Amino acid sequence: MDLPSCQNEALAFLERLPSDDPNRSEVKRIDTHANIIFLVGSQAYKVKRAVKFPFLDYSTLPLREEACKAEITYNKPNAPQIYCVALPITCESNGKLALNGTGSPVEWVVQMNRFDRANELDVLASDTQIPDVLSDQLADMMVDAHHEAPLRSGSGFHAELASYVEQNNAAFREHPDLFPSEQVRHLTETSRAVLGSLHELILLRGEQGYVRRCHGDAHLRNIVLIEDRPVLFDAVEFSDAIATGDILYDLAFLLMDLWERNQHRAANRVFNRYLDMSVSGAHATGLAALPFYLMMRAAIRSKIAASTALAQTDQELKRAQQALAKTYFQYALSFLDPSQPKLVAVGGLSGTGKTTLAYDIAQNLGRAPGARVLRTDVIRKRLLNISLSDKAPPAAYTLEASQEVYRTLDETIQAVLSAGHSAIYDAVFAAETERDKVQSIAAHVEADFLGLWLTAPMDILKTRVAARAGDASDATVDVIDRQLGYDTGSMLWSEIDAGGSRSKTAGLARRALEKN
Repeated sequence: MDLPSCQNEALAFLERLPSDDPNRSEVKRIDTHANIIFLVGSQAYKVKRAVKFPFLDYSTLPLREEACKAEITYNKPNAPQIYCVALPITCESNGKLALNGTGSPVEWVVQMNRFDRANELDVLASDTQIPDVLSDQLADMMVDAHHEAPLRSGSGFHAELASYVEQNNAAFREHPDLFPSEQVRHLTETSRAVLGSLHELILLRGEQGYVRRCHGDAHLRNIVLIEDRPVLFDAVEFSDAIATGDILYDLAFLLMDLWERNQHRAANRVFNRYLDMSVSGAHATGLAALPFYLMMRAAIRSKIAASTALAQTDQELKRAQQALAKTYFQYALSFLDPSQPKLVAVGGLSGTGKTTLAYDIAQNLGRAPGARVLRTDVIRKRLLNISLSDKAPPAAYTLEASQEVYRTLDETIQAVLSAGHSAIYDAVFAAETERDKVQSIAAHVEADFLGLWLTAPMDILKTRVAARAGDASDATVDVIDRQLGYDTGSMLWSEIDAGGSRSKTAGLARRALEKN
């Protein structure tokens, strides 16, 4: 792509910058459709190309200055380790160019601290399964990013989604060799119908403060590990409209990307941890929009891959992009497939491994990204507004307090199921009345139901509870002694021997699910 001569001069100047690292003396240049990045020692300098597309305009120097400053504004809160400052390249009185000199600006750059691209999450996700600890950190990262994001209008976001549906339809029809016309028609008509049904919900979520000016591009390639913590970078700075959306729509990009990479456990873990760490329970109702949000993220990635393939001259890279376009398109279709919600109640005394089992089976239950796992321990801490790892006071375990926990959980479970998502209810369920009540919740919303009752020898229960650290549960060995005296009544749930290995317990539970 041809660039103005003045910008070419600025680019040549950046290529000649001296490195501050003798081990990385060579300046490396990375070109994208909208940016040019120079890696110089420990630093990186990003220049906005002098281009204009339907979705961005960097065609003039004032617009590029504004975009560079906006990139700092929207990225520094999430990634202060990376983003430094927007600087001018100036023409000095002697006619030479300088970085942040005293002369007139001829170009603008974003100065950043360089990082190792091998630590980007798309690279890591290709090599190994993302561990639970990192999944939890990713969820916390997204919660923090959304907490600081500015509020926006729900009506404007809904209108943008409607335009995306039509843009996607037009783009898919330009590539009949990649996207069968009947499948394009089905996806478009289904998308229109689903979005229409979500209109009131999206407006409500706007009123509730859940439509915000978010990152806008939170996929794996825009997350990097720095000092063993995930950092979100490269937010959309060029379009308020593209970056604005329901915070679940912003989260959906990360969930979709993990799902497509076959990181199903990580996607489910991020999904659950994010909702657990959010201060409001209103997201349970908002889950009705999540399948549409996942579809939209996949559809947009699909059409971008198709467009990239069209511009490729290398035939191998062209075929790879075409294959990716087809893959994302099929995911987009599948995200909107009807799904019968199911409620799985996992009961048992403390130490039987209820939560461990819940997360081991959640990724394969219901529609993407798997089942919502709801725990009495987590709800109790949220109602108290304390950290999940903090110990709740004795007053949190009175009959009245416990009834409030179960009431909140029952309402949340019903909202999740009504939104079309499957759920796992993790609680002791020692009383027969409690088990009958949770089954009635599923029946009330016409969801399928399976109750699992976990058992294990007393010594194993006590050993497991004594070894816990950093968990939401406050159970102790003394609690187990009290629980062993409970009268559980008639047990009609499927009994699972949880005294063995984690994998064995999960296998027994999956077989029970298959029979149900």
